[in-house]
Amino acid sequence: MLLASGLLLLAALFGLTALVIQYVLVLRHRSEPPRPFPAGARRPGISILKPLCGVDDDLEANLEQFARLDYAGEYEVVLGVKDTRDAAFAVARAAVARWPHVMRLEFQVGEPGLNPKVNQLITLADRARFDILVISDSNTRVAPGYLEEIAAGFADPSVGCVTHPVAGIGERTFGSLLDNLYLAASAAAGMIAAKRFAGQDIVVGKSMALRREDVDALGGFYSVRNVLAEDYVIGQWVTRKLGRRVVVARTPVFNVSLRKSVSAFFQRYLRWSVIHRTAVSPSTYLAQALLNPVPLALLGALLLPSPATGTVASLIVLGKVAVDLAAFRALRPESVPWDAVPGVLVKDALLFAAWWHGLFFRTVNWRGTKLRVAPGTRLVPLRVTASAPDAGDELFAGDLAS
Repeated sequence: MLLASGLLLLAALFGLTALVIQYVLVLRHRSEPPRPFPAGARRPGISILKPLCGVDDDLEANLEQFARLDYAGEYEVVLGVKDTRDAAFAVARAAVARWPHVMRLEFQVGEPGLNPKVNQLITLADRARFDILVISDSNTRVAPGYLEEIAAGFADPSVGCVTHPVAGIGERTFGSLLDNLYLAASAAAGMIAAKRFAGQDIVVGKSMALRREDVDALGGFYSVRNVLAEDYVIGQWVTRKLGRRVVVARTPVFNVSLRKSVSAFFQRYLRWSVIHRTAVSPSTYLAQALLNPVPLALLGALLLPSPATGTVASLIVLGKVAVDLAAFRALRPESVPWDAVPGVLVKDALLFAAWWHGLFFRTVNWRGTKLRVAPGTRLVPLRVTASAPDAGDELFAGDLAS
């Protein structure tokens, strides 16, 4: 028991130290000014592709912001729905009627793959007018200068992708608070730290900008039609297949989460645990547990209860709460609510359970369809064995493992 307790507490201390370093890297990243667009150069036209499915929190307000972006060049917002039965159709049609000079609506053509978002992107990319394609989720808002920073990134011909950290805003329920805490303190902070400390690219599909020529060189969005983490896979391919760089923008985009329940939060991260486990190596997935040190510290103290282990565990808990709240505040414009303190602890407990889920399960319920997730986050219908992939799909696992 002494050895097990000591190892767990040591692992928790190591994880907390890593999170402190991660927070310092976030501050450094946020303090650097964005790259300016080259003087005298012509800004590229930008097509923002927004696949819609259902009515997200504050969808009308989210779309309105994208209709009023400050950009010195031309841009358009191409909204996509699968068909008129989608609840988002009426909202999208109203947005196009209100801002016809910026917004267009396109219906999905066919259903080529198992990833419904990618099915829409295939159509949207085909209908887009411009050669810079920005994939932007319907539940996001952006800071001033969003398109300017993207355009400045692509002024460098070695850049193949511009992506953004994601912070959550707008919480009105405890479940949305948990969601927003995770996005800023864990997902966004981890994305920034991975890039700045280890040179690892984590591309997030809530905001992912690509050149059309690069998308075409990778086989179009059709090439990831049966992949769950299409954003991560495309980011890996940009560097490994095209030899181009991924740029992480300095300013986050903001995921609007208002009324999510705690149950919905947990179900979402059960699914994400499967994505993470199938996207990375087993050793990387196991190491990710260190970045959730509170459960490790509490288990260590419970295995060998004493004033010493209790004190160490308590300091780790307090340190984790402080680091999470500091990162939460640094990455979004809103203040930190009082219930964020217990929120950190509830979030970490649920994420620890979700992490264990990812170790043993490989199925997800994706928009009403139950699918198996194979290595490389390749989607496989349950009636088809994972050993019989579509032609070319076997590349995903190798690309991610290399």
